[in-house]
Amino acid sequence: MFKHSGLRIFLIIWVGQVVSMLGSGMTSFALTIWAYEQTGQATTLALLGFFSYISMTAVGLFSGVWVDRWDRRKVMIFGDLLGGLVTVTLFTLHSLDALHIWHLYAGQLVIGVSYAFQGPAYFASMSLLIPREHLSRANGLRTLGSDMSQILAPIFAAVLLHAIHLRGVMLLDLSTLIFAVGTLLFVRIPKPPVSDSTPAGSSRWEVFTFGMRYIVQRRGLLYMMFVYMMINFYAGLTWFGVLSAMVLSRSGGNEGALSAVQSALGIGGVLGGIVLTIWGGPKRQVHGMLGIAGVSFLLGDGVLGLGRTPTAWIAGALLGSLSVPYIISSNRTIWQSKIPAEMQGRVIGTALTLHSATTPIGYLIAGPLADYLLEPAMQPGGALTSVFGPLVGTGPGAGMGVMFLLTALAGATTCLSGYLFPALRNVERNLPDAVVHTDVSPDLAAAVAAGD
Repeated sequence: MFKHSGLRIFLIIWVGQVVSMLGSGMTSFALTIWAYEQTGQATTLALLGFFSYISMTAVGLFSGVWVDRWDRRKVMIFGDLLGGLVTVTLFTLHSLDALHIWHLYAGQLVIGVSYAFQGPAYFASMSLLIPREHLSRANGLRTLGSDMSQILAPIFAAVLLHAIHLRGVMLLDLSTLIFAVGTLLFVRIPKPPVSDSTPAGSSRWEVFTFGMRYIVQRRGLLYMMFVYMMINFYAGLTWFGVLSAMVLSRSGGNEGALSAVQSALGIGGVLGGIVLTIWGGPKRQVHGMLGIAGVSFLLGDGVLGLGRTPTAWIAGALLGSLSVPYIISSNRTIWQSKIPAEMQGRVIGTALTLHSATTPIGYLIAGPLADYLLEPAMQPGGALTSVFGPLVGTGPGAGMGVMFLLTALAGATTCLSGYLFPALRNVERNLPDAVVHTDVSPDLAAAVAAGD
């Protein structure tokens, strides 16, 4: 597989990004524990994700234009450095004993901006480096790397917090950032063909809205984007918004239990990613988006909602995350194979932005819904205990268990209903492949060692 020079370059970039994600994941876990210790509220943790996604969504409306115009490697370096600046700032504030919750929110805003550039650049670069027949495997490898860091980051962070404390964890994060930027300095990503899709004279609004107009004109892509937006909304509401708070609440603040559950999320993803990388995924990628995703909601969210012990939460995390590589890879592969390379920054950038637009809504609803409605209603004698008590129990964390049950049903219904729409069900057949690959030039292969 990696005899192709572009694939080798992708692998170098992938290694650097995986190492960086490990460092960022350790810092994220450590700051999650620190934030929960300050307030003890699910809303606090949910808002951390909200601020990251809201800025990523806002900036993502425009970043795709620049991704198509600029050197995509330099855009990725910019994203890494911007995230590193946040870590340096939080490290300094903590060292001065001046770190407050609002600083974390501000930091998340900046991190969201960094990903609004880095995400589309990384995404759009893949189709320039990787032959069409290997895109699904490469996407599986990318999610595998993310899940590997998710396994190791909470384990390492839980141990290191006691040994070198929060500041030490952040210093390690900065060292992984340096490694990631170093890998990007020694490779070169080819430029896409010049596009005439937005000719000179186009208004700035026309340029910025090109991606949305392109998607709306292709009904299958539009419906697929809507389903993915809803998947992310449900994930923001529970997996991202309240999972950590639920585990800490139901386990009496047990950091080890939270670390085990988060590592289980990564283990499930790694197992799924390994199978996907070897197998290559289903011939019709839409089945990953609809069928596998629908089953995942029932098994993952359902078990997490019903579970009352770390063992049950670990099982739910494994079952839910096992299918995530298939869902992500199927979605990415369809977009990458149907959108011309010279348009991918704008079109895929728009899709990524709208995909993530519903996640902050989920985050924003999750905290108050848990803290002020469902948690009080699921305390002994609460208004909903007679309905949900036999299923999830009562007491701290039970209201958040109800939230997982509701997303299990809603998510499965949304995904499986996608089969009712022919434009979505047949999106791969209706739209021709737009990505035509030739082998990467010898100059590009030599650039691995020589840089620019």
